[in-house]
Amino acid sequence: METGLAIVIGIFFAVSVYLLLSKQLVRMLIGVAILGNAVNMLIFTNGRLTREVPPVIPADLYVPAEVTANPLPQALVLTAIVISFSFFAFLLVLAFRAYQELGTDDVNEMRVAEPSNDPLPPQGY
Repeated sequence: METGLAIVIGIFFAVSVYLLLSKQLVRMLIGVAILGNAVNMLIFTNGRLTREVPPVIPADLYVPAEVTANPLPQALVLTAIVISFSFFAFLLVLAFRAYQELGTDDVNEMRVAEPSNDPLPPQGY
């Protein structure tokens, strides 16, 4: 079970890196979303995928009487989901605003600081 998920997580990371290296902003945004999901899956599988009893310790014991689920990865994944969604929403608004201003989503055409009709900068001193 965990080996299959490790392969899926590796594929998610590979796909996200491939999309992040693209020239179009929309593909880069999809890569960021997939990267966030891959990280969430990685954190979740590191906490072991077992269906145990809830991590509730009875009042008369100091440690659980039986094997329980680990709540820390679940809490980290919930926090990471909120952070990655807000980061994705910010990048989506930023990309849309850049598209409105520049009229393209190609990052090579967005180089306003380097106009194409200007001569190249000096190559040496």
